[in-house]
Amino acid sequence: MNVIQAIILAIIEGITEYLPISSTGHMIIASSFMGIDQDDFTKIFEVQIQFGAILSVLVLYWKRFLQSLEFYYKLLVAFIPAAIIGLLLNDYIDMLLESVIVVAVMLVFGGIVLIFIDKVFEDKPQHDDVSYMTALKIGFFQCIAMIPGVSRSAASIIGGMTQGLTRKSSAEFSFFLAVPTMFAASAYKMLKGYMDGNLSFSGEQVKLLLIGNAVAFLVALAAIKFFIGYLQKYGFKVFGYYRIAVGLIILLLVALGYDLSV
Repeated sequence: MNVIQAIILAIIEGITEYLPISSTGHMIIASSFMGIDQDDFTKIFEVQIQFGAILSVLVLYWKRFLQSLEFYYKLLVAFIPAAIIGLLLNDYIDMLLESVIVVAVMLVFGGIVLIFIDKVFEDKPQHDDVSYMTALKIGFFQCIAMIPGVSRSAASIIGGMTQGLTRKSSAEFSFFLAVPTMFAASAYKMLKGYMDGNLSFSGEQVKLLLIGNAVAFLVALAAIKFFIGYLQKYGFKVFGYYRIAVGLIILLLVALGYDLSV
């Protein structure tokens, strides 16, 4: 991996992490087209640059993270399902991640859901209050995203909307929940890499990690601001069509014999 490839992957991470379009599918296509070897460093890089994306949420919403202890209690309640299920099914999730077909199919299926999701909730009463029970249910919805291609953002936002939250409140809680979820997942992968003896970086690799995190941070800042504004005005439909297009592109490439293995 060179600097240009690292920047491109970081841009993709920053854009796709918080939008309901699945970062996994985009990483697969980008890495394949750029011919990036899926060695130990590449896998760690793709996980570790999530820290940059996490930082963007903390910077944009720093006041919310200082408002009360109850805010953290609700995040903890929402995080618990993913923590438990993630640990129990980690090996199975990794196996699914190796299936490009699973990613593509879930992109298409999730896209169909997003096309119609606004219609489902448009006439129902909405509010901005996240109760503990609402947080817990959103946490279980987030677990659906352990299937590669679903999108953590899409699953948790839809989870919030099923509990009567507005699109804006659902999206923002999804962003907040991403902080402990992504941090825990990234830290676990880093720890596992260290325990397996794969976590040693050259000077060039450290530079790539720093650049990747900086780019992911800046791009995620812009992506979050764009998404909130767009979502309130136009809803999810365009993201649904986009997901379907990406999923079909992956399936077409596989059918044509391209190796998109991760």
